[in-house]
Amino acid sequence: MKDHAAVKAALRAMRIETPSWAYGNSGTRFKVYAQAGVPRDAYEKVADAAMVHRLTGAAPSVALHIPWDRVDDYADLARFAVDQGIRLGAINPNVFQEDDYKLGSVCHPDATVRRKAVDHLLECVDIMDATGSKVLSLWFADGTNYAGQDSIAARQDRLADALREVYDRLGPDQRMLVEYKLFEPHFYTMDLPDWGTSYAHCVALGDKAQVLVDTGHHAPGTNIEFLVTVLHRFGKLGGFHFNSRNYADDDLMVGAADPFQLFRIAHELVRADAIRPDSGVEYMLDQCHNLEAKVPALIRSVLNVQEAVAKALLVDADALAAAQQAGDVLAAHAVLMDAFSTDVRPLLAELRTELGIDPDPIAAYHAGGYQQQIEATRTGGRQAGWGA
Repeated sequence: MKDHAAVKAALRAMRIETPSWAYGNSGTRFKVYAQAGVPRDAYEKVADAAMVHRLTGAAPSVALHIPWDRVDDYADLARFAVDQGIRLGAINPNVFQEDDYKLGSVCHPDATVRRKAVDHLLECVDIMDATGSKVLSLWFADGTNYAGQDSIAARQDRLADALREVYDRLGPDQRMLVEYKLFEPHFYTMDLPDWGTSYAHCVALGDKAQVLVDTGHHAPGTNIEFLVTVLHRFGKLGGFHFNSRNYADDDLMVGAADPFQLFRIAHELVRADAIRPDSGVEYMLDQCHNLEAKVPALIRSVLNVQEAVAKALLVDADALAAAQQAGDVLAAHAVLMDAFSTDVRPLLAELRTELGIDPDPIAAYHAGGYQQQIEATRTGGRQAGWGA
């Protein structure tokens, strides 16, 4: 088992990116619920993200979603983020919320619509250049609802062509992460339904294309830690959109529904030495906080990831290897369970104290008055939200 100093050193280095859209209003297909103090623009989202980082010490970047976070001067927004103590992270295009995309975006049968979608993706690479972002995070809602609606093969060709054009536009230190989703919004085919399809397209594109694993985008019972291990083995694990699910893509707080699954994923990442900032694996949250207050929900999410990783770091690797080599099934399983059952909260509180931040970030948030401040000052204008 690693000593606590080594565990704290690894946790001190780990970085978790928060999503700008999680600070805005969200809801279900039936209702978007407004909350007091929600940001009205990208600058206020950055300010909230900076508060999460100040209280956790582990979330130094915020992802943008375009056009939800469109501004006149992206370089100015990047400077504002630095002034707040964080930076702008992954750029996420939106090619799913316009009427033109009813039958798809880059896979649409109409070349005019496809051109519009690809142009938006290229615009987002321009935004990467302006903000200093190194990651283009791609998710497509494209798919079909009925057999015969469109050619499955033709749609794959269109997808490949679009990805290639955008890939060729990337700078030498930029990369694209290609996400997938089993179903929704379409229910017969999704054009990127699973990690294998995403992997195949990324292999065809080259080294700057990798797979983005959203923990909520799989069939029930999928062994996510297995596919994570396989993708990492072949150099195609680009990163995560962390969240939790009970039934489908619920976008609940990471670790809320199945903390043991999050621990198992973290164990494979620790085993592969993939939690270091220079490992090439991005750790990002992708959640909707429909009922709970936004900033404390994101703080709690960061803490959940830290707790899972801390437990994974406490796995006695030597004892595990010995039990595996001896074929002692129960002993090997017990090694993992011993680590998972460890209460790591005192260790993390000790780490935060060493970092000069409050050992209880949630309590610090509620005591600090930030929620009252934003509720009092963010009046007028239009609250941010995903517009459903």
